[in-house]
Amino acid sequence: MNCVPQPPPAAALQRGGDVKRIRVYDLRYDESITKEMTTTGLDFNGFLRLLHKEFGIRLYETFVLVTTDRTTLDFDKFKELPDGSTLYLLLQEHQVLSAATEEEISFTPHFDTLLLSGAHGYHNQDGKNSLPYTLAELIDNALSATAKNNGTRTIEIRLLFDETAGKPAVIVLDNGCGMTSKQLNNWAVYRLSKFARESSSFTSNQEDYVRPDPVPRSLNSDISFFGVGGKQAVFNIGNSARMISKPKGSPDVHELVLSKEEFEKKERNKEDVYSGIIKNRKPGDSSHVTKDDGRFLHALIAEEKGNESFTAVVITGVQPEHITHLKNDFDVWTRELAHIYHYYIHGVSGQHLESGSTRSDRLANIDIVVTLRERPLRPPRVINLREVKDDVQTLYITAAADTFEFRASTGPDSGSVEGIIRYHPFLYDRETYPDDPYAAQAPIDDDDGNDIDHEAVLQSHVRGKRPVFECFWNGRLIPYCKVFEFDWCSRPSKGSTLPLECFSRFSGVLFTDDRFTVNANKLNFIDLESKLQNKNTIFTTVVTGQKTSKRGNIQKEFMQWLLNCHEKHDKQVEFLGYKETITRTDLQTKKMQNPWATFSSIKCDGKTYKTGQRVKSQKTQPILYGTVARFLLYGHHDEDVFATGGQVELIREPKELYNQTKIIAISKIDKAATDEAIQTNINNDRAKLPEKLQFTWTEGHPWPQDAVRPSGTVFGPFNVNILNRNEQRLSRMPSSGQGAGTRLVIKRTIVLHGPNGDEEVDTSIANYSGTWGYSFKKFENLIDLGKYTLFLNTMTNDENNSTVFGGAQLPSFSLRFTIKEGPADSFSIGAVNSTLRVGVPFDIPLQMQDLYRHPTSPPTNLQPVLKCSGLELSFETVDSSRTKSTIKRVKALGKVLNYQQCKSYDLKVTLPGLKIDTQTIKISLLPGNPHSFHVMPAENPIKVENGKWAKFNVEVHDEAGNVTANPKQIVCCQVQGYPPVETDCSRTGCGELLTNPINMKIIKGQSQKLEVKFVMLNHKNVALVTKELKVEPSTRVFLMELCSQNGNEKLMLRNNEKIEWLAGGLLENLYYKLHDEAGREVPLTAQIASMIKVNWTNNVNLKDLVQGKLPDLQVSTQVQEERFYQVSYKDQSVSVSFNIVPRPDEPSQLQVTPLQSTVRLGETFPENIHLELLDQYNNVTKTLRSTCVNHMTVEAEGLDKAAIAFAWQESSSSVAVTGLRFQSGSLGPREMCFSYGDYETRVMVKVVAGVPAQLKLVSEPQQPLQVLNNHSISTPFLIQLCDEWGNPSPDLRVVVELRSSPSTLKVTAAVTSQPVNTEGKASFTITKLSGPKGYYQLEFRGSFNKKPIPGPSVNLTVVPDPNEPVSLLVEYDTTANFLAGGIFPVFLVTVVSDEGSPITTFNPAAVSMFLREVAPSGNTPQTGVELKCSKPMENERNDCFHFRGKEIPTTVGKHVIQFLLRIDGKNDLTSNEIPIDVVANQPVKLGPDSQPGTPVVFYSRDIASRTLVENMTLRITDVYGNAAGQDLDGRVVVSVKCSTGERNKSLPLFEGQTSTFQTSLVKGKAHIPRLAIMENSPGESSSTCILVFQPDAATLPTTLDPFELPFLFCNDAENQRKVSELTRKKDELINVVAKYDDNFKAFNELLELLIGNFQIVNEQVSDLRNRLHTCNVRIARPLCLQYIDTILSEKTAEVNAILPNRVCSIHDNFRGQQDVLGKVGRLALVHDAAAARVISWHMSGHMDCVVTKTTEAARRIYENTRGQQQVIPLDSIYLTPGNRSLPHIRNGRQLFQPRGNPVHAREHLVYPHDGVSCNIVFKTFLGDTILIDDLDSANSYRRAVVQNRMQCPTILTRQGDRVSSRGKFGGTQNKAPPINELKVFGAPYPPHYHTLNKEIDLLRQYRSAVKKLKESEKERDRHRNEMNAPEMKRKQQEMEEKKRELEEIERQLGVRPGKRRKLGDNSE
Repeated sequence: MNCVPQPPPAAALQRGGDVKRIRVYDLRYDESITKEMTTTGLDFNGFLRLLHKEFGIRLYETFVLVTTDRTTLDFDKFKELPDGSTLYLLLQEHQVLSAATEEEISFTPHFDTLLLSGAHGYHNQDGKNSLPYTLAELIDNALSATAKNNGTRTIEIRLLFDETAGKPAVIVLDNGCGMTSKQLNNWAVYRLSKFARESSSFTSNQEDYVRPDPVPRSLNSDISFFGVGGKQAVFNIGNSARMISKPKGSPDVHELVLSKEEFEKKERNKEDVYSGIIKNRKPGDSSHVTKDDGRFLHALIAEEKGNESFTAVVITGVQPEHITHLKNDFDVWTRELAHIYHYYIHGVSGQHLESGSTRSDRLANIDIVVTLRERPLRPPRVINLREVKDDVQTLYITAAADTFEFRASTGPDSGSVEGIIRYHPFLYDRETYPDDPYAAQAPIDDDDGNDIDHEAVLQSHVRGKRPVFECFWNGRLIPYCKVFEFDWCSRPSKGSTLPLECFSRFSGVLFTDDRFTVNANKLNFIDLESKLQNKNTIFTTVVTGQKTSKRGNIQKEFMQWLLNCHEKHDKQVEFLGYKETITRTDLQTKKMQNPWATFSSIKCDGKTYKTGQRVKSQKTQPILYGTVARFLLYGHHDEDVFATGGQVELIREPKELYNQTKIIAISKIDKAATDEAIQTNINNDRAKLPEKLQFTWTEGHPWPQDAVRPSGTVFGPFNVNILNRNEQRLSRMPSSGQGAGTRLVIKRTIVLHGPNGDEEVDTSIANYSGTWGYSFKKFENLIDLGKYTLFLNTMTNDENNSTVFGGAQLPSFSLRFTIKEGPADSFSIGAVNSTLRVGVPFDIPLQMQDLYRHPTSPPTNLQPVLKCSGLELSFETVDSSRTKSTIKRVKALGKVLNYQQCKSYDLKVTLPGLKIDTQTIKISLLPGNPHSFHVMPAENPIKVENGKWAKFNVEVHDEAGNVTANPKQIVCCQVQGYPPVETDCSRTGCGELLTNPINMKIIKGQSQKLEVKFVMLNHKNVALVTKELKVEPSTRVFLMELCSQNGNEKLMLRNNEKIEWLAGGLLENLYYKLHDEAGREVPLTAQIASMIKVNWTNNVNLKDLVQGKLPDLQVSTQVQEERFYQVSYKDQSVSVSFNIVPRPDEPSQLQVTPLQSTVRLGETFPENIHLELLDQYNNVTKTLRSTCVNHMTVEAEGLDKAAIAFAWQESSSSVAVTGLRFQSGSLGPREMCFSYGDYETRVMVKVVAGVPAQLKLVSEPQQPLQVLNNHSISTPFLIQLCDEWGNPSPDLRVVVELRSSPSTLKVTAAVTSQPVNTEGKASFTITKLSGPKGYYQLEFRGSFNKKPIPGPSVNLTVVPDPNEPVSLLVEYDTTANFLAGGIFPVFLVTVVSDEGSPITTFNPAAVSMFLREVAPSGNTPQTGVELKCSKPMENERNDCFHFRGKEIPTTVGKHVIQFLLRIDGKNDLTSNEIPIDVVANQPVKLGPDSQPGTPVVFYSRDIASRTLVENMTLRITDVYGNAAGQDLDGRVVVSVKCSTGERNKSLPLFEGQTSTFQTSLVKGKAHIPRLAIMENSPGESSSTCILVFQPDAATLPTTLDPFELPFLFCNDAENQRKVSELTRKKDELINVVAKYDDNFKAFNELLELLIGNFQIVNEQVSDLRNRLHTCNVRIARPLCLQYIDTILSEKTAEVNAILPNRVCSIHDNFRGQQDVLGKVGRLALVHDAAAARVISWHMSGHMDCVVTKTTEAARRIYENTRGQQQVIPLDSIYLTPGNRSLPHIRNGRQLFQPRGNPVHAREHLVYPHDGVSCNIVFKTFLGDTILIDDLDSANSYRRAVVQNRMQCPTILTRQGDRVSSRGKFGGTQNKAPPINELKVFGAPYPPHYHTLNKEIDLLRQYRSAVKKLKESEKERDRHRNEMNAPEMKRKQQEMEEKKRELEEIERQLGVRPGKRRKLGDNSE
């Protein structure tokens, strides 16, 4: 359509235009342009002109203007266009949207919202969770949407609870007709029913609602009705709904989001709540989905492509309780959904499981599928509701035997109801009426069955209290509406012969259409039951779909149908063996007491039950076990009869317990119970009888069996319980069913077993208490010592008091115990010495007795109390033994008469805790040992004049203070600083002491004090006494006095005084005076004055000193410099010292202190800043006052003045400035100005970065970052620490950590956590990344004071390294046998790369095969043998290494093969161990397990002297000695032959006079217990013979070598002894000589090997030297590694000097992978820098493109990088053959003479590798692009080419300009930037570079060979020296001596010298 202005209709011209706001999307091309337009007074033509102007549409351009519904606008439709519409500007009507659009809509609620606002929401009822009915609302909408589908109608409920895909969501999808944007707007309007909706934006397109035609069961799919359920459902499930819909025939998808969060936000912002945006987009476009919690939406939207129409309801914010229910009760709610839509799923007839088909008609094309996804690796749980087999309707239909259909009509226009009644018959012993899990079942059982209303039971036990009819509306279930029954189908009050229970065996269904009203949530009908119960309702039966009768006959027809069902389908019980008819008085209802017929047996469900048979009940309380007595049936019967049920009389078992009968219903017989189970339960009942007594000590003092207790111990109290086998407590015998059982009591009897027989001590009987059981009180009369027994016996509490019940002994119990002596109650005192000394220890013996005067042991922790008048008593310990105790080391202290007289006392001993606790004894006391002494005079201090002596008197006292005389009582007096003096007090205890004269220095006239010590030298235990001497002063000079005289003011200077003086002032007029010790003034003389000294000056005037005047003193200028001054007399023996503290002068300046020189931006100064006034000497004056804070200011750039505060500091008289902070400005120095009045000071502060707040990545590898597994990232990651303003922050306390996400990526770096450096930077160089192939992140996080600092994350992709070996793949013939000494099969070893491909670049010498024997358990593993790789043969695989012809070990057993790839010595690669079992080779010989010595025998009677071998085992072995004949049987023949080979020589015979001996050979083994020669055997004495052991086995293909054993034959015992000894020595020498031979042989072989290695290496050195000479590299002799290293260093430096300075900076992680060439920027080199610059810039968009050989490789890289890496495969490029010449050359001649040296740009490229492929790449990208010198030449060249009528390609200039193929040039887009801003091609290496590299490689090989030559030479010489060492020569001499000894012994034995064998060697 061509939208140009059109002439409007006349009517439109008359009306004029309206004012409208319209949003227009220009979607004609790729870029979308949106404009809001206002059509004030415009008609359609005016609007089109406005479109042309606003969107720049030329008049000749055509376009289409459509609405979002794809309705094309014309003059009339524009007039109807509502305000706020959205229009599309397209090239054609059905053009696909190039970008997503948004359409503003309004969904203000419809007026029905107010009218029906009282409707109830969803609620649970009858135990049903309402969530399935919520989901049903959404399914209703889907059913309506799919109603017109031609194919399958698909509805899916998708539950996404997998957290990895986003937040939980419930999605309902259908393939219905979809919704236009207007219909989606209608859906959003609450209460907008389908009767009031507009389906289009234009009234001309309005479609009125049309009621569907009637269909069976009203299955019309017209169930999306009120405009309520969908909204309520989504917000009942969650808090957000996303509606996605595509209408049929439209290319657009419409999307609307409603969320609780958005509603609340609009409400808070006072916006229109009921407004929103519909997003219109193309299918599959998910670019608008950005939140991570909606990741699943990308996959959902991707499913849109290819679908003609659909609708998806996406609910998020799902309630947690709903998630739990949906996951845990999946089967429950899906079953309920299958119930709701049963007839939509299965058709009008429903699901018949027995028929095997679930599709009954055309409606079965509906698939409702539920999918539950919970975890990423768990497969989803999927169910089609058609597969549900246990929904209620399916159960009803399946269990029905017949149906009765009817129809109800409630009026002409009130609608009709279809009904079905289904009969569920009784089958033998059960009702088939299905159980409804939600229905309430009425209980029908009681404990004994005597109080049952049988008439009610017969009707209620089938259907219970459930209503008859379920109700369906338009084909779907209305769950909370049930109809109980109608009059015509209820049981008549009389006249019916049908059993009562038949009327509870049918169920029903009612089907209605929408003429019957349901509530908005479709949970209940509003008027159905009232209309059906109306008397005007007409019911008619339906047969094959036709009405047949009126209301009057339906009841009759129903009764006839019900009778037929009962007779035809009910299966009953057969009663057999009629006995009699009885009256049952056990029933309370008289009506039911008679008649009852009795029978002997019944048949039920194929089983027969007879009287006398034991049965078990079910569903009774309790479960009964018993024997059948008879069967009962109500009614008049006298023969066998069928019935639906009856009763059975049981005799309960066991009889001795119950003794009663019970009557239950026959249906309650448990038919599954077995005889064994019944008998087991009867035995369990028997276990209820009393079994044992349980004994409990109530106060927690148990008496165990054979307990021992003290006399008088209380026995008990205790409780006893009678228990049965089930550990249950009993107080009486178990009830038998008729009243309580017999009570039980327990009798207690205590018996003493004395020497005169047993005596009954106590008897009592206990009755049962519900709390304590049988309780017995305490028994307290257990006094007599001896053994006792307690007897407890259970008795019946009746007149018999029997201990036997029912023939069984009742439980009893006995307890044995012993009574011993009790605890101590009193005591007596033994003999004690009557004369004692003060303080001298003595013992007091005690005898203990219990309460009953039995000797007893003393109590524990005995603590005696000793008392004596006038004495103080104490003791150390109490020693107890059996019944006696001793108080040890008792001491008595007190005053006595004197040291020669004693005194008597009464001593009382008390033992607390005893009943009689005190005893008294008499003692006498004398003074004791020296303990202390007394010094007089007693005053302290003792005065003495300075220079006089002192006098003291002393007395020696004992511990109690008595004067005592004892030997060696010598007292010593020691005055401080004076020699000691002594006195002897041994005779009288007293003495006198006189000291030396006391001389002391008196200070300040004060008396001095001295310490005097008194000590007894020979009595160390006596404490010393200390006294104090006060020495009075004398008249000598002792004191000095200083003063300062200024006029009338006099200042006294005291010693150590601090004096404040003005800083810088002068202290003058100082005077002094001297005083003696008493304070008297001493007259001054010249002599005295000359002894006066001062410390502040050396210039002293003697005359002034005589006058008492001192020099003047100059005070310091610094206040803090306190100084010390002193005036002294006689070398400071008398002196006065003082300190002068300078005080500040008047203030002269303002000072700021302290102020740190550096502060962080944004950070407040960490400490308070103080302002103070200073004087002229910079001393603080402290003259500020508190009011000064109002006059202080501070100024600086960027200073935050709002927080600054000046605070008065009273303690320091200063002002504290707080809150200083720079909040803006640049970093660096700033000046701060502080002022106060006339005072001002300026301070410079350096502002540095603020508190670390973030990490920035300032340098990183090029993105996208792709790293080969186990490789490094060459470019380091440089992290900069910054503050919140982005300034670099060099805070060294911040630690930056590198970690990977997920953790499966292992990062190896020099450091993964480090503090930042002084610049605030941290560099991380990753040396290795290891992990599975995939996508990862490197995260950089900081921490400062344990607080995290956010940092950047870097995305990277790990790809397998095709050159990294990761495993060794070993292939060989696994079926091969490994014969000892044989050849291994060929092993093929493949080196597998990380990518999985084989690697063939390794040197074959790097691969080795190790073979080792498996050591037995506990032994050290053996060192393996290394085998090298074989050379490849023709036609063999070249991608693996071959190991062929390797020898199998000669030792059988378990071995292990392992292959090793040597890489660098550290990362060697090994294969898995290959276990092999080496088995023996072919059997070739016979040999012993251990080589026996040479036997020596003679023909004596002693069997030991005639024994040749004893207990010798022979085995058949292979050539290597391995047992190899396990499958061989036969014999071994032993014979004797002469060692010289003579045949006629007389030989010894075996026992039995035989020349041969045979033994069995079993499984290749023969055992000879003993083999001996006969007595008096023939043979020559001292001859050597040989025993030949010849094996003989029939299955051997070849003859086996025999085993031969030499022996010596003698004819006398002495000769045998000598020969035996010589033979033994000979065997030993043979072994020793053989060992020496083996050692020397090994040494010689090793020397030959070392010499050979040296020669080989020497040849390599010569060859490499010659090759170096060829390269003009001369090597001096002798060989010197240092010289070679020098040459290598020079060559390396030369190489580094010529390296190109231009290197491609593009990181290529893909190069080296299979079929990958690499990135374009790395494929070529350019010599010319100018050419490199412009070509690189021209190809900048292709430089990082990866070139692959195959599309498969390109696809692999694309997937690995998630599409972020651009790739180009060579197999998808086609180029015309040949190279086109430059445009100015045609047919080999020039058309014109160009200037500027034009060439093809690709000719400047140099390809280091694969030139053919690279040529294709650059020919593709550069084509025929030309490179020329300058822009003028380029334009001239282009003009000349065009003038020759030819196409000119793009031209590049070496100056960086570009002229496009269209001729455009100039501007930044056609000018190359500087080369340092580009990623350019690298420069090629100079030719000399490769020559140098070759020489360096040869030098390194030569150095390695020289080093190896020196090492091999050193090893060869070391081995030679070792062979020539004295120790080796000594061993050779020892070997020669052993050989000579051996030859001598052989000569004596007559053995000819020959080849000797080591014992055990049977190789010959």
